[in-house]
Amino acid sequence: MKKLTTSALLLAAILLTSCGGSDDNSGGNGNGGGSTPVTPIAGKFTKNVLIEDFTGTWCGYCPRVAYGIEKVLEQNITAVPVAIHRGNDPYNFAEGSTLESQINLTGYPTAMINRTLDWAYPEPNNTIQVKNQTGPNADLGIAMNSTVANGTINLDVKVKFDANMTGLKLVVYALENNLIYNQTNYTSYYGGVSTIQNFEHDNVLRASLTNILGDAITSNTNDGDIYTRNFTVNVPSNVANASNLSFVAFVIGTDNKAINVRAALPNVNQTFQENQ
Repeated sequence: MKKLTTSALLLAAILLTSCGGSDDNSGGNGNGGGSTPVTPIAGKFTKNVLIEDFTGTWCGYCPRVAYGIEKVLEQNITAVPVAIHRGNDPYNFAEGSTLESQINLTGYPTAMINRTLDWAYPEPNNTIQVKNQTGPNADLGIAMNSTVANGTINLDVKVKFDANMTGLKLVVYALENNLIYNQTNYTSYYGGVSTIQNFEHDNVLRASLTNILGDAITSNTNDGDIYTRNFTVNVPSNVANASNLSFVAFVIGTDNKAINVRAALPNVNQTFQENQ
């Protein structure tokens, strides 16, 4: 796997070196991506999968992850992508450094599945690794409803439990879509051109409404409980167009792995993805 080294980014903010990476294609411990169908259990929830893509408009190998995400979504895999731009980039998200330290990031691109599993190269041909982290029987589900009006976000995040759970944290992101900016490209994807003109950058992380490593959930985490958290905040100043906002909420366990995740558009009132 070719990645830009972090030190090269910090020293020069350009591509200077590349390094080898893992070719591990293990699928993880999902309960729905294998060849044997899993029967949904009443009261459990659809298990979605989080993809956090550490990327940059300057990063020539990063388009392979963007292309891989497109392939995942084309296959209707219940994935929730987040693009965390870093370095000399118009969409740089400085708080990403905290998360990079937690995952011991060594270079770009890096794509993490549920925060703990490195999406192995080559991503476009390895959608099964993402699919294997999905399934029908998660112990918790997430639903959001929001309004975005007059420069203010009002967002309710609800988590419903079908098991007694402890040691959980909630992470909530505000993303922006349809950001147009040229993308450096060293891959054969997108026509193999060296610069992809007017590339559409979607799911770009603009703000973390919680600590990026999560805020503790300290109550209402037993079987049948619903935990609710409200966020009333200004639209982040770095957002170019509030109509292109979207939200992502996920719950992580004591091992820092995302247990479940959900994405939502503004002004939508979601119900839980609960098995009947």
